[in-house]
Amino acid sequence: MPAFSLSLPVAPSDTVPQFSNGYLPVPSSRAGMWKALRILLLISTVLTVLLNPGSLTDAKRLGITFAITLAYSGGLWFANGYAVDWLDRRIKWAERPLRRLLLTLAVSMGGSVLVILLIQAVFLVSMGESLRLLWRPQMYGQVLVPLAITLIISLFNHSRSFFVNWREAAVRVERLEKETAVARLDSLRKQVDPHFLFNSLNALTSLVEENDPARAVRFIRQLSQVYRYVLDSESQELVPLADEVKFAESYLYLQKTRLGDALAVEMNLPPAALAGFYVPPLALQLLLENVIKHNTAFQADPLRVSVGLDPAAQALSVRNALRPRRLAPGESSGLGLKNLAARYAFLTNRPLVVQQEQGEFVVSLPLLLL
Repeated sequence: MPAFSLSLPVAPSDTVPQFSNGYLPVPSSRAGMWKALRILLLISTVLTVLLNPGSLTDAKRLGITFAITLAYSGGLWFANGYAVDWLDRRIKWAERPLRRLLLTLAVSMGGSVLVILLIQAVFLVSMGESLRLLWRPQMYGQVLVPLAITLIISLFNHSRSFFVNWREAAVRVERLEKETAVARLDSLRKQVDPHFLFNSLNALTSLVEENDPARAVRFIRQLSQVYRYVLDSESQELVPLADEVKFAESYLYLQKTRLGDALAVEMNLPPAALAGFYVPPLALQLLLENVIKHNTAFQADPLRVSVGLDPAAQALSVRNALRPRRLAPGESSGLGLKNLAARYAFLTNRPLVVQQEQGEFVVSLPLLLL
């Protein structure tokens, strides 16, 4: 089973404006910076006209008013914007909406007050005034307008953040359902594939001819367990690891009956260690199927497979000696591992790890907790 790499096409950074959370420009994106600057200039111009229309007849007064408005608009825009970006990385709207709302209000208002005081301090210093004037009762009125601007900008930023996260969550759920459905249908197709049925029936015929009814009955029961599990897991996104291991054992029984001593599988999976872990359905079976399909196996030189569990790393590994065999055209689509990696990408940030080490092919499945 040859190694592979997963890659997705990425648009060049200079082709479209890039924003970190929908409205803040990425520092490396020149187009994004210019777009943010144009928006700020437009906001500042509109607010200058609305808040001080009398300055339109006085160029100096107009310039001062515009500078003050631009300072407040830019400072509050970026303060609230980066606050949203910081919160988005730590607390998602969909996960803890109430906590996120309270933190949003606290961070937004706290950051806005700091920005307002800083800008007021800069103007006082530039006019040679004392910073003690910041605490005069008359200054409170000068804070109201910036706070009104803050409410407008904050409402826009945080509302946009909420709907962007909601839209991304909806898209992720839809894509996960699609990927999962494709994977399940592909797995079901493989299990009812004529080759699989042909090999299974041949193995069953051999047991009957050998006059071994006990093994024949067990083979039939294990075969029914395989199909039952595939059908039962059709509507599930995750299954307990213990159930997946039990299903894999039924699948391996069928394969070992067919291949005999040509297949040697060692499963170091204590039942107590499996509790609490979950995996996508048919994930372990897919890895075992790939090992058998892509490697040679002989009675004199069996294909050795090892399945191990690392509870500390929360990972299940499947490793085998790398003995690739040539596949017939159409025997393999080459999409099994890629589809499984795509399913994991929607479930967790921990990736499916595929690597070769010391002549072995190793795949590690992240184990999930609910």
